[in-house]
Amino acid sequence: MDVFVARQPIFNRQRQLYAYELLFRTGALQSNFDGTEAVSATTRLIADTLLAIGLENLLCGKQAFINFDRSLLLGGMHNVLPANVLVIEVLESVEPDAEVLAACQSLREQGYAFAMDDFVPDPKLEPLARLAKYIKVDLLATSRPDQERILQTYQPLGIGMLAEKVETQEQFAWALEAGYDYFQGYFFARPTTVRGQRIPTAKFTCLRLLAEVQELEPNFQEIQTLISRDVSLSYSLLLYVNSALFAHSVEIRSISHAMAVLGEDGIRYWAAMAALPTMAKDKPGELVIVSLVRARFCEHLAVSVGNTAPHLAFLMGLFSLLDGLTDLPMRAALGRVRAAPPIADALTGTAEPGDPYRDIYQMVCSYEAGDWDAVAALAQALKVETAKIAEAYAESTLWAQNALHATERKTNTRRHVRQSVSGDLHVVWEDRAGGQSIIPAKLMNVSVEGLQLQVSVKIPVTARISCNDPKLGISGKGQVRYCTFVKGKYLIGVEFRTGTRWRGPSAEQ
Repeated sequence: MDVFVARQPIFNRQRQLYAYELLFRTGALQSNFDGTEAVSATTRLIADTLLAIGLENLLCGKQAFINFDRSLLLGGMHNVLPANVLVIEVLESVEPDAEVLAACQSLREQGYAFAMDDFVPDPKLEPLARLAKYIKVDLLATSRPDQERILQTYQPLGIGMLAEKVETQEQFAWALEAGYDYFQGYFFARPTTVRGQRIPTAKFTCLRLLAEVQELEPNFQEIQTLISRDVSLSYSLLLYVNSALFAHSVEIRSISHAMAVLGEDGIRYWAAMAALPTMAKDKPGELVIVSLVRARFCEHLAVSVGNTAPHLAFLMGLFSLLDGLTDLPMRAALGRVRAAPPIADALTGTAEPGDPYRDIYQMVCSYEAGDWDAVAALAQALKVETAKIAEAYAESTLWAQNALHATERKTNTRRHVRQSVSGDLHVVWEDRAGGQSIIPAKLMNVSVEGLQLQVSVKIPVTARISCNDPKLGISGKGQVRYCTFVKGKYLIGVEFRTGTRWRGPSAEQ
């Protein structure tokens, strides 16, 4: 049975990421939990999903708000997650009878926190509300006078008040002034438009860089000039190319050398990672994460449906929050980066029904929102297997996290010597479906942490690689950290988290 997991960010008053609400669905993307036999199957299914995707990949160290109906409250599903991670979000449909209250009291004694979802004052809900750590209020469905009364009643009790469906800057400003502690919605992507606003020089340079790298045939001389004129971009590029993801025997110190090493695809990815944080300095940091997840998700979906230009789909996802990053209307912001017409039309809602970019973008937005009926309909229209959609989203969240971490130099980057070693070997590559292929590779260098290999096929980032070559004395298992096209071949870096078993001089260092 397929499992689908989406996440929605929750922010604190400083617009910092506080937690994620995780949305689960099973089977053929039905809109509600199906209650299959019911709770034990659902619990096992979600547990397996979390183990497969990885809690850290989904949550990045934050808590998870997860919806619980009556059957899940009574059925032991909370055992899937530890108390310091899970916030039990009690659905408004749950009748607070004696059995439910007893179960909730027991869960609280075990250390679990509760949130009341879509809360509306009701005397029969009082006993349950008193157990809650959070109360969520729908800003669109609840009048402002009613919201003020809810805040005055429950906030003095030490309950965290969470505003849901905050969709505009005005709504966020009001909720902040009213005293809400936490916020959930798309307010960060709906900026206030200021006429004639001047974009800071750093942001403008980033926009020009993003515009240049999206061209079918990028002007690398122009890209080099843009990077060289900006200290922050120059530092970011050299930091990235000399990071632990790349096994270079010597440090790369010039912009031109760094660009040659990364290649066209590598430059596109780096530009996204370098430009977005600069453009989001005065914005919620989650904007960058969401943009990168969307970019990778769109790219995966484009490949799955046979789109011939997946790099445009990547840019479509990347630019999908450009209005929020620049405080410009979407059409004007897209004009600044010279976005290709197909993705500009999709992002501004002017694409014709059936347009592939329009459908891919709507798929991404529907998946994020947990609109599983829309996802199912779009999957059918795009002729893509639903299982691949969930798999692509999970990989995209991991890729975004790893991609951002790659730009941060670790303190032990140069701790282990990288030894230049030449030799031919065979490696085993495991694809997403679990199938294995044996491919020839040329060894470029090795350290106790991993290998750099040259191969003739493109291998996805995070793919699993293993090798065991007695002749070279090298063995290990790990993940692909980068894959760069250079001079007709693919240069890949493989990180062995448990260490490289190598009978060579640097193995002792």
